[in-house]
Amino acid sequence: MAEDKYNLKNPAVKRILQEVKELQSNPSDDFMSLPLEENIFEWQFAIRGPRDSEFEGGIYHGRIQLPAEYPFKPPSFMLLTPNGRFETQTKICLSISNHHPEHWQPSWSVRTALVALIAFMPTSPNGALGSLDYTKEERRTLAVKSRESPPKYGNPERQKLIDEIHEYMLSKTPSVPQHSPSKSSEEHPTEAKTEAEAEANQQDSVTVGAGNPGIPNPTLNERVVEEPPVAPANAYPYPVAMRLVREIPGEGPSNQQLRRPEIRVQRSVVDDRLFTWAAVGLTIAILVLLFKKYIKSSGHGAVFMDGS
Repeated sequence: MAEDKYNLKNPAVKRILQEVKELQSNPSDDFMSLPLEENIFEWQFAIRGPRDSEFEGGIYHGRIQLPAEYPFKPPSFMLLTPNGRFETQTKICLSISNHHPEHWQPSWSVRTALVALIAFMPTSPNGALGSLDYTKEERRTLAVKSRESPPKYGNPERQKLIDEIHEYMLSKTPSVPQHSPSKSSEEHPTEAKTEAEAEANQQDSVTVGAGNPGIPNPTLNERVVEEPPVAPANAYPYPVAMRLVREIPGEGPSNQQLRRPEIRVQRSVVDDRLFTWAAVGLTIAILVLLFKKYIKSSGHGAVFMDGS
């Protein structure tokens, strides 16, 4: 590419040439994209169908048109290869395209946009502009056809670039895998059942014990055992109506608090009364001693003795 043909002081031109060098120095097996020699604002690209989807093995060509204000305004995209997900030669409505400039970020690039486009392929169209909703079998059929020959589009220069990109992607893209409809229908319920069981187990481990933040959530081997009120004679020296035992592995501080028995010993009424009278008597004796000491020290004791 002859860089002297363009004004290198132009921010858009400078940014585009930087992205071309970056893509050439760090190529990807999932896509390839290059600008036209005569117009670096127009790019041709091809993406590989995402793995584990009905597009796997397909090669899908398209066109990118960069605005003069790039990268401050988003590019537009259109696909040229029939794919069953997007209409051909129609601008695609995506959050990375010019249909939604409010979502575009100047830090994004052509590489970022192509990676996002691959991720959008297996998603539901939801009636978006330029979207299609073919069945998986129809999309697999189109994926096989996409490998046979590149699409025909534009002048000889465009077609030459498209052919070169197609040859490169053929060397990087494995063939379309063979899918058995009966096998797929048998595998999906099993996967769904496994996911449902895993989700149920996860919910059980989260919800139990969530009401009290001070107590850690129990694991699957934790249980709460409620013992019956009837117990053998002399089994417990103190009256206990019911005991709650929580078996939790480990000997952490929180577990020790949970294991601490809550037993209240009933005190005897007679002992309480004896203790009360003893305290009263001791108080009176102390007061009498203090009073005698006061009388003796003040000299009133001799007056009382003379009077007697």
